Amino acid sequence: MSLTRERVEAALARFVEPTLELDLLAAKAVKEVRIVEGRASVLIELGFPAERYQAELGRALGEHLGRELEAPVEVLIAWRVVARAVQKHLKPLPGVRNVVAVASGKGGVGKSTVAANLALALAQEGARVGMLDADIYGPSQPRMLGVSGHPVSKDGKRLQPMLGHGLQCMSIGFLVDADQPMVWRGPMVTQALTQLLNDTEWDDLDFLIVDMPPGTGDIQLTLSQRVPVSGAVIVTTPQDIALLDARKGLQMFQKVEVTVLGVVENMSTHVCSECGHEEHVFGAGGGAALAAQYGVPFLGSLPLDIRIREQADAGHPSVVADPEGAPAVAFRQIARRMAARLALAERDFVHKFPKIVVE
Repeated sequence: MSLTRERVEAALARFVEPTLELDLLAAKAVKEVRIVEGRASVLIELGFPAERYQAELGRALGEHLGRELEAPVEVLIAWRVVARAVQKHLKPLPGVRNVVAVASGKGGVGKSTVAANLALALAQEGARVGMLDADIYGPSQPRMLGVSGHPVSKDGKRLQPMLGHGLQCMSIGFLVDADQPMVWRGPMVTQALTQLLNDTEWDDLDFLIVDMPPGTGDIQLTLSQRVPVSGAVIVTTPQDIALLDARKGLQMFQKVEVTVLGVVENMSTHVCSECGHEEHVFGAGGGAALAAQYGVPFLGSLPLDIRIREQADAGHPSVVADPEGAPAVAFRQIARRMAARLALAERDFVHKFPKIVVE
């Protein structure tokens, strides 16, 4: 049977891309199908960074098409990150295509460690990524990313971001001494964070990951209303107490019309380094149940692993300290799923049109 465009597209429709959980036609990722002298080639353009992943996907898709069509097919995989819509009353940040908030609703669930590793995982997939440490009272990203010193300003108005493992970073921790407590009331904290966000010279970022402060009070609500966010990720542990607060964080973003990209369950299971026994220290299945309850994706689970803590404390998070280790692989899978969910969201077309003034 001869190769035709219709046959190739029918075969593409039967391949469900595992990260998007959609077939490539439904995901609008098929950019070109060519038939030249009886040979087929397809160009796939993903909406999420996939520098490490594209070879794996290309092999899997090529094998699928070869079986379906009984003929070799050339598969080309490309990717491009575009700006997604933010809250209707806000404008995107200059130099930033997408802001993603990582929140928990509760402290102590490993949110900052997850945020740092997700940012680094996106960078490993080829994206340009920044990290904003939004926890004014307890900034931790300078330590986790192994960055010290003070930011400089070229024009006396805007700060140049610090660099850590390839990430553009900004935190109040770069501006005050590590031992200095921030004895500030809510309005001062909100103003300081707004300045850090808007007065940093972010340079052509695909993603700015915002490590949100824990809780769902006035500060968190104000930030979610003032920061132009394309999507949010909720981090929790399986423990019932953590899930109670995670629900509040999830509902907060839904109320301010921010897309919740999914739930990450941290400290899901512990495997004994001596005997290999696996135990659910904080319970089991809570993150997946929370995601199902609110109809949002479950992005994945992460282990309670001493290496994750040690590597973050040493300023080399798991994704860079041991890129092929099990924790790093899990972080990259979650980061791809998160970015894929964002790629399926509504694009930002409003701010692409010029402002028309009638005189």
